Amino acid sequence: MKTYIVLLRGVNVSGKNKLPMEELRNLLNELNFSNVSTYIQSGNIILQSEATKETIVDAIRNAIKLKFGYEVPVIIRTPQEWKRAIDNYPFSIENEKIVAFCFLDTAVSITEIEIKGINEDQYKINDDVVYLFCPSGFGRTKLTNNSIEKKLNVAATTRNLKTTLKLWELSKEIN
Repeated sequence: MKTYIVLLRGVNVSGKNKLPMEELRNLLNELNFSNVSTYIQSGNIILQSEATKETIVDAIRNAIKLKFGYEVPVIIRTPQEWKRAIDNYPFSIENEKIVAFCFLDTAVSITEIEIKGINEDQYKINDDVVYLFCPSGFGRTKLTNNSIEKKLNVAATTRNLKTTLKLWELSKEIN
């Protein structure tokens, strides 16, 4: 069995796309994934499967649409890919409140995008992740999922440092 870290974009945000984690775990178990666990209410999943990444993404996306009535982007990584993303973070992690990882559903070759008004906030695009360093705070930054998706023409979802590290730890526990 292979272990995967799966991220759902835009669930349980501001009362939209409600997805109780217990119901999500039950749905994923019905899809015959193994050792399914979730972390907090924002669509963070650890699971095991023999299926390919593409098959897993399609199965989860289709099952959520069928059961809950809405579409949600699904992004998947192996623990090795996840760890590489953590190890390659190019900015200081001293203040974890301003550190985040924006995971993309596909790798991109673009290395720079123009986003007006980012001030002291910084980013670095590296294949299928955009590293974010936002001293202005995530509530104020212009480096949002929506702006990154629009500029790169991909689906994206962001996780802070604490969540990113926790998902890495959880993925190691079931390996």
